[in-house]
Amino acid sequence: MIQTIKTTPYTDQKMGTAGLRKKSKVVMQKHYIENFVQSIFDVIGDLKGKTYVLGGDGRFYNDIAIQKIIKMAAANGISKLVIGQNGFLSTPASSNIILKNKLDGGFVLSASHNPGGENGDFGIKYANQSGGQCPSSTSDAIYKRTLAISEFKICDVPDIDLSKLGKQTVCGMEIEIIDPVEDYVEMMERIFDFSAIKKLFANGFTMCFDAMNAVTGPYAKRIFEEILGASKGSVVNAVPLPDFGGLHPDPNLIYAKELVNLMYSDKSPDFGGANDGDGDRNMILGHKFFVTPSDSLAILTDNFDLIPAYKAGIFGVAKSAATSTAVGRVAKAHNIGYYEVPTGWKYFVNLMDSKRITFCGEESFGTGSAHIREKDGIWAILFWLNIIAVTGKSVEQITREHWQKYGRSYYMRFDFEGISTDVADQLMADLEAKLPSLNGKDYGIYHISEAAPFVYHDPVDNSETKNGLIIKFSDGSRIVYRLSGTGSSGATLRVYLEKYETKKLNEEPLEMLKDILAIAMEIAEVPSRTGKQKADVIT
Repeated sequence: MIQTIKTTPYTDQKMGTAGLRKKSKVVMQKHYIENFVQSIFDVIGDLKGKTYVLGGDGRFYNDIAIQKIIKMAAANGISKLVIGQNGFLSTPASSNIILKNKLDGGFVLSASHNPGGENGDFGIKYANQSGGQCPSSTSDAIYKRTLAISEFKICDVPDIDLSKLGKQTVCGMEIEIIDPVEDYVEMMERIFDFSAIKKLFANGFTMCFDAMNAVTGPYAKRIFEEILGASKGSVVNAVPLPDFGGLHPDPNLIYAKELVNLMYSDKSPDFGGANDGDGDRNMILGHKFFVTPSDSLAILTDNFDLIPAYKAGIFGVAKSAATSTAVGRVAKAHNIGYYEVPTGWKYFVNLMDSKRITFCGEESFGTGSAHIREKDGIWAILFWLNIIAVTGKSVEQITREHWQKYGRSYYMRFDFEGISTDVADQLMADLEAKLPSLNGKDYGIYHISEAAPFVYHDPVDNSETKNGLIIKFSDGSRIVYRLSGTGSSGATLRVYLEKYETKKLNEEPLEMLKDILAIAMEIAEVPSRTGKQKADVIT
């Protein structure tokens, strides 16, 4: 029943900060999935007695890959798999299941916010017993193993019926098919004041949640409509589809256009929210009003004591280096810990596990807390609804009052996509070499006070990580350059701009940042090196 099949290595299976991401057609190559999964099993080592969670966001090829992983797990001696019904499981829900049940780790099949379908992207995240991303040492070992693999083990058995809840045995391994939503709902009910939010909806409050035809549709229907009482139809694009119905499941102003258009109409609901493919990212909107992820993190941190689970206090907060400095001002006011880390959730996990932080966030629409070890889109939306329920204020009012209290960081991200990897790498290398010469230089009214790579010294494991290049101006403004590792092909240059203001609080962000944008383009020589005169995506 157990087969050992000969194979040859692929050389492109190196994991990024969010796991392995490739085009679907790449993953569909003969033994591609098998090679990668067997490499993980080989690196983990003795699998006897171990239990893992398995599920995904429902994108194309998930169903086939899940069946392969089940049969391989059994052949490699894993004792048990906990699998979301029909193979569905959001990233936050999987992290919760690992932590709640003290499992040994898990596999989530998702390429997060990337498009799906046969011509889209596919991904696998491997989480360890922390419920978060495996450390770099493990991912490096997995990649090294993929280069040497010569065979994999798999059970020759029929495909498993994943629609039937309950337990069954496959090739000596126990499988438990679970409701993917139930445990997650119980966790949210422990954190937030559901009674207050129910009253909010009972009093006529309206919302629209766009699941973007991805995995959080069933979660949102259960929580917002069935439990909290939002009107039926409040959750749109609620059915997970292999190609996300042609949508790009990235919750931002560009790709969540249906929701944005609704929220900026005269008849918009009071609140708008969206999640990405696997449910770990979020976008927050009010009536004709958008909250940047950086401001959202700062506002949630400032209002932690309104949430039942955090009334006793929080340890601290962390942000990625590219995220605006808004939350730093909140941390200082509350006298709590504050950390700037490289992009990658594993850096937050170290701080959570050592009880240095409770909240954390990235500008790329990811916010979370120590309730799990991943970012959590629905958690962020429930946090906002809880604040609104307690204060009786609108999204816009809450945000504008926050600016009055702390000042405003005008902040935007400019993505230059599909750049040749060689061109992008050379641009960053030349820019880094140029940084020392920029210190003290003036660009009109903007005086560069510091230009250097961002270097993070992890207080937990004493590791050192360099991630991106930062130019700071004497007035508190910043430019951050970084290459993204979340795409499946080519490179994306991301340029982040920030300007801090305490008086001009109601201006258009692009107008406030246009001079800094021109400086950023000039310094990095973006047009001449990439051929791009403007960004492909602006958020």
